[in-house]
Amino acid sequence: MILGAVLLPLLAACGKQDGAPPKAAFKGVDITGAEYAQELDLADADGKRRKLADFKGKVAVVFFGYTQCPDVCPTTLAELAQVKQSLGDAGARVQGVFVTVDPERDTPEVLKAYVGNFGADFVALRGTAEETKAAAKAFKVFYAKVPGKTDTSYTMDHTAGSYIFDAQGRVRLFTRYGSGAEALRHDLALLLAENPA
Repeated sequence: MILGAVLLPLLAACGKQDGAPPKAAFKGVDITGAEYAQELDLADADGKRRKLADFKGKVAVVFFGYTQCPDVCPTTLAELAQVKQSLGDAGARVQGVFVTVDPERDTPEVLKAYVGNFGADFVALRGTAEETKAAAKAFKVFYAKVPGKTDTSYTMDHTAGSYIFDAQGRVRLFTRYGSGAEALRHDLALLLAENPA
């Protein structure tokens, strides 16, 4: 019995190295330390300039899209809203940030109404054509106008994924569209646990 009592703690410690906790196993693509997705400086729907630093203290989920997107954008934002709610009180520490790649049609009024459908605390950002191009380049986001039958019926091809920043403002993850709400919830919970309120 004494031998078993001595061996049990030793066996329990076998899986650890120097007492360090195991590295977090994210479901999304871990891009911790990436040199891109570092800067964002665009106006919100109220005309106030917003930067990534404004969201420090929260886990920020940044998604590039457009309001007339038929599937990817509303699904992504709806999943984020669902996950925020499922996290309970901790969900208030998750910041949704929607960046339009279609500033031509996505006026401040349109953006405000659009993100308001997913949550009162969601932020929509909009730049000039040049600012949008620079922001997309900084995040390695692709977007392109696809002509429709009329000048105003075009669609936008764009990168379908979100960038997630930790509470320190560091880019940590890229989540691909279609990963699902449960995978997103898992990753956000891990990041929130790194910096408890």
